[in-house]
Amino acid sequence: MIFGPWRLLLKIISTIFSLVILYFAFTLVQVLLTSREHSTSTADAAVVFGTTEDNGTPSPTLQARLNEAVLVWRSHRVSWIVVTGGKRPGDRFTEGGVSATYLEQRGIPASKILMGAGADTWQNVSTSATQMLTHNIHTVLAITDGFHEYRAMAILSAQGFSPSPNPDSDPAISGLTLVKYFLKETLSVGVGRIVGFGTLSSWTAATTTVSSIVKSVP
Repeated sequence: MIFGPWRLLLKIISTIFSLVILYFAFTLVQVLLTSREHSTSTADAAVVFGTTEDNGTPSPTLQARLNEAVLVWRSHRVSWIVVTGGKRPGDRFTEGGVSATYLEQRGIPASKILMGAGADTWQNVSTSATQMLTHNIHTVLAITDGFHEYRAMAILSAQGFSPSPNPDSDPAISGLTLVKYFLKETLSVGVGRIVGFGTLSSWTAATTTVSSIVKSVP
């Protein structure tokens, strides 16, 4: 009888642990399956999610996303392109600004490009949302890497848009490197669905701020 409560406690802990593992395993499957989807539909706009740039030049990953946006535009599948992303520490240019310049150089009118900002996916959408709604944009193609599609679309949906997956056709990230990105997305999606993606974004921002302050202390 002495060990009865401990056995019960261990059983409860084991059950909770098993449920958590199953939840994240199910989430990983959802992320994987969504990464393989590629819509052929039309939409009001294409949203290009920002990522790193190099002194005014898109990184290979950002360039792959922008090239997909160019293909979508030339196929007459959208009437607008939304670029996103702000500055990272040490940057001279914003990801959104670099993206807009790249698209304009490839024949897309500046008047048809809307620019957001943000340091993460939630902020990418929230900084663009007002402009999109002002131009009556409701349906969107989410242009990003396949592993990021599920979270990108979940965040677009959470902010009132109707997204379809449109991952870049020639991604810069491939091979075994993808494993860590899929695992990271699984964690982000799994936690974000529980606490809310906006809350997760605020936590991440707070953690980044604290980390920056700590690093700046001599």
